[in-house]
Amino acid sequence: MAFWYNVSTGQVEEDGSTDPKGDLMGPYGTHEEAQNALATAREKTEKWDAEDRAYEEGED
Repeated sequence: MAFWYNVSTGQVEEDGSTDPKGDLMGPYGTHEEAQNALATAREKTEKWDAEDRAYEEGED
């Protein structure tokens, strides 16, 4: 079973009961992973931004 985080509603949805027009993030393997979708995305974005800055600074 997969879980999805609906950005519009802030709710976790299970496979088969997702809003087809919803703004979904996922799939995730657990309800908890889906519930933490925004925090996980933020952490990954911050990590990638730091890696980009380090790469760009090394190019000078």
